[in-house]
Amino acid sequence: MSGKILVTDDDEAIRTVVGEALRRAGYAVETADSAASQAEALSRRRPDVLITDVVLPDADGLDLVPSLIAAYPGLPVIVISAQNTLSTAVRATEKGAFEYLPKPFDLDELCNAVAEAMRQKGGPVGLAQADDDGGIPLVGRSPAMQEVYRTIARVVPNDLGVLILGESGTGKELVARAVHELGPRKAGPFIAVNMAAIPRELIEAELFGHERGAFTGAAARVAGRFEQAARGTLFLDEIGDMPMEAQTRLLRVLQSGEFTTVGGNRPIKANVRIVAATNKHLPELVEAGSFREDLYYRLNVIPIDLPPLRKRGEDIVLLARHFLAKAVEEGLPAKQLDAGASRRLVAHDWPGNVRELENLMRRLAVLTRDSTISEELIDAQLRQSPDVSVPAIRTYADDSLSLAVQQHLADYFASFGGALPPDGLYHRVLETIERPLLKAAMEAARGNQIRAARLLGVNRNTLRKKLQDLDINPGHGRPSSA
Repeated sequence: MSGKILVTDDDEAIRTVVGEALRRAGYAVETADSAASQAEALSRRRPDVLITDVVLPDADGLDLVPSLIAAYPGLPVIVISAQNTLSTAVRATEKGAFEYLPKPFDLDELCNAVAEAMRQKGGPVGLAQADDDGGIPLVGRSPAMQEVYRTIARVVPNDLGVLILGESGTGKELVARAVHELGPRKAGPFIAVNMAAIPRELIEAELFGHERGAFTGAAARVAGRFEQAARGTLFLDEIGDMPMEAQTRLLRVLQSGEFTTVGGNRPIKANVRIVAATNKHLPELVEAGSFREDLYYRLNVIPIDLPPLRKRGEDIVLLARHFLAKAVEEGLPAKQLDAGASRRLVAHDWPGNVRELENLMRRLAVLTRDSTISEELIDAQLRQSPDVSVPAIRTYADDSLSLAVQQHLADYFASFGGALPPDGLYHRVLETIERPLLKAAMEAARGNQIRAARLLGVNRNTLRKKLQDLDINPGHGRPSSA
């Protein structure tokens, strides 16, 4: 293997270690410790690949990349940096860097990047200009998050489908917003839809809209989420909970690029980018027959696997301080963590992931009188908090159903992002509750309609009509005969 590599870094140890690794791989290596010495080396002989740090004593290495590529067309530039943030990864791609590697990086990974640069002899086209931070609160410098940042940086310039995978509470919607707000569709709307919060009978109307008179309660035409997200991004959260019939309709839209409203016949162009997310293992759902395999491959063009917080130990204290700072912005007292508190946070396994940590910090900001949060305070709060990995014991007091419905409705309204749901909500909610109630009563009464009517407190004729209207088998719950 042959080729000349120029390595620019003001840290002599980095230059030595990187240079030695590249020489062992068969490359000729020259080093520079500043932008000025880099320019001098380039003027003497153009290298095959340039490796540069971001922070140089006399310049910002990232700011130099566009002019270097303009002066030396086809020169692959590999950027290395200890500023391990999403902003740095995006800026590196934006400036036209061939690759971005956060410090500390694996030397084999660097050698592989150099070999790939030698083969391609050129870098990717840069992104549309983005703000330095973009207002995206993705916090973390762990190796696991660096891989997430690099994937986001590569996917934002295009419209390819993105599937975000991860446990509940890992921040999947934040990643979806980053993909939107750092890409060319950032001027358009970002519409989030929680598929698990929408009654299955209404999913098609929610996604594609409906015409007046399309169903009971449809008093006017209502635009669906695809129309609302035009020229922007449609985020389909909890995609694993989408019913099969709605999956078929979604797949048809993704294939044709068009859709029609419920009750309508005029095709409408679907000018949106689709980002989906789930905490479920979709291949298992495909195997079980509850998720379409062709839709899975349509959505899973670019997967982004969000790590659980327990695998991001380096980020826990950083995130905790970030949430305490957010609490101050919201008017809560300023708090800081002592060394013991930091150790206790890192030792916790965080079954609720980042959401659990954020809630804990907000709670401590409100309840703690001292300005310093101690290990004892955190330990006491963690002992009081239920372990979300263990299902809570269900109680069936009269107010528990009311609270569950209230939470469901709150999630349902929140899924519209400030807009109102389609008209006719009252009847839809009653129908959603009525069907499982009647089925449960029929099962409890073992299919005996007289007993089920008495249990429900309704007339038998009323029960019979409702079973017919809701298409429930009148023999539902009756034991099968031998």
